[in-house]
Amino acid sequence: MSRARSHLRAALFLAAASARGVTTQVAARRGLSAWPVPQEPSMEYQTNAGYLEQVKRQRGDPQTQLEAMELYLARSGLQVEDLDRLNIIHVTGTKGKGSTCAFTECILRSYGLKTGFFSSPHLVQVRERIRINGQPISPELFTKYFWHLYHRLEETKVDLAVVEVGIGGAYDCTNIIRKPVVCGVSSLGIDHTSLLGDTVEKIAWQKGGIFKQGVPAFTVLQPEGPLAVLRDRAQQISCPLYLCPMLEALEEGGPPLTLGLEGEHQRSNAALALQLAHCWLQRQDHHGAGEPKASRPGLLWQLPLAPVFQPTSHMRLGLRNTEWPGRTQVLRRGPLTWYLDGAHTASSVQACVRWFRQALQGRERPSGGPEVRVLLFNATGDRDPAALLKLLQPCQFDYAVFCPNLTEVSSTGNADQQNFTVTLDQVLLRCLEHQQHWNHLDEEQASPDLWSAPSPEPGGSTSLLLAPHPPHTCSASSLVFSCISHALQWISQGRDPIFQSPSPPKGLLTHPVAHSGAGVLREAAAIHVLVTGSLHLVGGVLKLLEPALSQ
Repeated sequence: MSRARSHLRAALFLAAASARGVTTQVAARRGLSAWPVPQEPSMEYQTNAGYLEQVKRQRGDPQTQLEAMELYLARSGLQVEDLDRLNIIHVTGTKGKGSTCAFTECILRSYGLKTGFFSSPHLVQVRERIRINGQPISPELFTKYFWHLYHRLEETKVDLAVVEVGIGGAYDCTNIIRKPVVCGVSSLGIDHTSLLGDTVEKIAWQKGGIFKQGVPAFTVLQPEGPLAVLRDRAQQISCPLYLCPMLEALEEGGPPLTLGLEGEHQRSNAALALQLAHCWLQRQDHHGAGEPKASRPGLLWQLPLAPVFQPTSHMRLGLRNTEWPGRTQVLRRGPLTWYLDGAHTASSVQACVRWFRQALQGRERPSGGPEVRVLLFNATGDRDPAALLKLLQPCQFDYAVFCPNLTEVSSTGNADQQNFTVTLDQVLLRCLEHQQHWNHLDEEQASPDLWSAPSPEPGGSTSLLLAPHPPHTCSASSLVFSCISHALQWISQGRDPIFQSPSPPKGLLTHPVAHSGAGVLREAAAIHVLVTGSLHLVGGVLKLLEPALSQ
């Protein structure tokens, strides 16, 4: 069993390397097997979505993704059969799968178990994708094992691994796992439609692809259509699928559960995590899995309800201590409060708005000056930015700021956050489109005054870009910056005690709105900044606000 457990580290590392796109030529130079392999992904560090889209376009069969992963595994000295003996918890879903994994891992770590955790995407550094006992592996280990996968097998052993699906499920590279201990499906919604389908039912079919014969699976309450698809997928392969009771059912007869992650929507993720941890402990004959409560098994939408049990002290501790950066995260810095949430689907943005507004309602109102609300937003891929921005309107922001997912204009030193599938011009044009969408939504409150963008200095780069929108869409409250650093410099105005940037570049305040807004921000008693729309945007912000994460 120890050898089987140690196989996990190589497999997870290989998955991370595969997602980042290790080229055949480099691998050959490093002495890895040179026998024929499928065309490998381009150097798209942050997501395998582009490669999957390329596979779909060129080959028409996403099954080749799994075939490629099996070949990568074999080149590391392993076979798919080696994964069958691992104690894996496999989790998919559209929303909350990462938070569910974080809850599950922390619960089981609270039992004294040594945990492994593979997730994607990363926020700041790629090492975050592979965690041992909740901590990303060190730069030294990552560098060492990148080219020596097999040598790692005898060095790092874990009792279990929590593995988060990247995109979809059926054809995701993590689905080479054949015999997990238990599987989970978090809330479903619309995302990655070009890859997974344009309806929730089609997406549910993809997510149900991780179900395995005889392996218990759990899901939260879903709309009737996608829930029926999950049920049919499970029945076709004899996978026992259970519906998780609400968290309130597990709290009955005991004190309420405290969650380390904020937001009402995290209760659904916590309910799923408790069932996954409870099932894993039972199937591993581990003592202390939680005493069942006296209740009759029930059916809902023709699915059996998962058991209701009394959460143990370890489970309570795990839920309370769970940390998952970039998801309903709050950083309080002097007069600035940063609200970070990587919501990027309609339903997750709705949950983000509820969390943000509730947080503002519970705050202490400052005296001696105004409060200012700022939105920092970006959206990528095939998502509908107009629909997401419309959901954010009720937050009543004073300023809306848009920028690409680049920490600096120069990409030097930011390899972990580069995306080589798009150009700087493309991402900036998209930000200008976001600004236009926002201005259109905000047109009734827009200033009637007209102004035009300043001309960049010859030979220099402009740090502040403004859309050439027509008069009826002109809004005096939206700005576009060329990178995250410039956006944060304008928002913070030097008032964040940790983010102390160098002198602002020329042109940062040449626009009337930027200039007047800077004065408002400098005089504000409190500044509330919501960063959302993209996990990669949140990761770039965290890289600058929390320098320790880059160490």
